[in-house]
Amino acid sequence: MDAELRMIEGKPVLRFERRLRHSPEKVWRVVTDPAEMRHWFPAEVEVDGRRMRFTFPDEAPVDADGGEGELLESDPPKVFAFRWLNDVLRFEILPREDGCLLVFTAVVTNKLSVGRDAPGWTTCLDALVAHADGTEFTPPTEWLSRIEHYVRHFGLDKGTDEPGGVRFERDLVWTPLDDVWKLLTEGDESGVPVRAAHPGITPGEVTRSEAPRLLEYEWLQDGEPKGRVRWEFEHVPLQGTTVTLVQENAHGPEALAAWHVHMELFFAATQGEIRCPWPEDREKELVRRYAAG
Repeated sequence: MDAELRMIEGKPVLRFERRLRHSPEKVWRVVTDPAEMRHWFPAEVEVDGRRMRFTFPDEAPVDADGGEGELLESDPPKVFAFRWLNDVLRFEILPREDGCLLVFTAVVTNKLSVGRDAPGWTTCLDALVAHADGTEFTPPTEWLSRIEHYVRHFGLDKGTDEPGGVRFERDLVWTPLDDVWKLLTEGDESGVPVRAAHPGITPGEVTRSEAPRLLEYEWLQDGEPKGRVRWEFEHVPLQGTTVTLVQENAHGPEALAAWHVHMELFFAATQGEIRCPWPEDREKELVRRYAAG
């Protein structure tokens, strides 16, 4: 797991390196020829001049076709770059005595998504190397732990303590909004769902419920409304699903740690893994981390 995340001119950029024991010319064919790309690239690629078209396979979890792109740079056998929707992908092939070094960068649209982009591109590049080597590649079947690794590594799980309260934003991959809503409410919309509040909070009345995008309720302190908790979901085709969680008038490491744990559990649940009981040790660890800044 060797991806790097850099911010360049305000844009998130993922960077990978792969050593290959093949000539730059051979690697160039594997990287640029659509017939070769189908062995490792996540979508089928068609090139017509500078225009590019991408088509996802039927089994892909994406709820739309692959969209279009544009060839940006082609300097055989050194540099190949193109735009895929709003992302820019660049392959640089550097000669070495024993083969070459492939440097791949992806300038992505949404920083939240890099937690899943990183293991996705890691898998693609592993498949590319295997195809160049003429060996069989078996893609991974377990993705949750891989995504969680990068989410933590890149700090995408951290909440912020803002003047209005604590706030979290998380990527939920491709989970459809209706499925996310059913998971949050567990089919019961008569009050505040159990899954919409962590154990340290006392829920009050539901103030807004707009399935499958918005749930808002009061939280209580000493029996009186202190503020509101708001869950907001958004789904963008070809980008995926995100959740924004805000607890108004809540501040400090304890509030951040509790929702941090809750969001970890919620994300795992959207990926099919229900975890219990509440991980108290993890919450204590996070309290210390948030307190330390």
